[in-house]
Amino acid sequence: MTATTATHAARTGDGLLSKLNGALHEKALWLYAAVVGAHWLEHLAQAYQIWLINTPRPQSLGAVGAVFPWLVQSEVMHFGFALFMFAGLIILAPGFSGTAAKWWYASLAIQAWHFIEHSLLQGQVAIGTNLFHSDIPMSVFQVWIPRAELHLLYNLLVFAPMVVAMVLHSRPKAGSDDACSCALKVDEKV
Repeated sequence: MTATTATHAARTGDGLLSKLNGALHEKALWLYAAVVGAHWLEHLAQAYQIWLINTPRPQSLGAVGAVFPWLVQSEVMHFGFALFMFAGLIILAPGFSGTAAKWWYASLAIQAWHFIEHSLLQGQVAIGTNLFHSDIPMSVFQVWIPRAELHLLYNLLVFAPMVVAMVLHSRPKAGSDDACSCALKVDEKV
């Protein structure tokens, strides 16, 4: 089965995947974007704490961390969210076409690496041995970029092309190949 055939099957079948990439695609995208956006706001809250109000890094846990510090300090939550983002990008990909699909797949490729990084972190916790003889679990680029900044950057690099893809997809120009059945109808005179 080719990628085009798989995409068509995912849009036209009777299963959940086909519904998420067909009739429910717009709602699924908005729900997914809302969750990803909330996560992005958490990273911005942490950046605010570190850079603007000078909270020490170990105490800069974002809004959720103020209420549930143990949760934010666990690798399980970060790994779980990286998995959620990766799975969502894969599941919703067949609903995209044209230039929008290229942007969506760019987001997916970046998230794939981000997920590998979180898998490395989770693996270090699971086996009790850290990379680079560090006192804490380390991701590869954390050797050069502090963790808060690195994961803020990863999330920006995933979020930006995802938003571009959603805009192109939901508001396609007349005659473009970016639209699907969930796209807003654009006046041909625009």
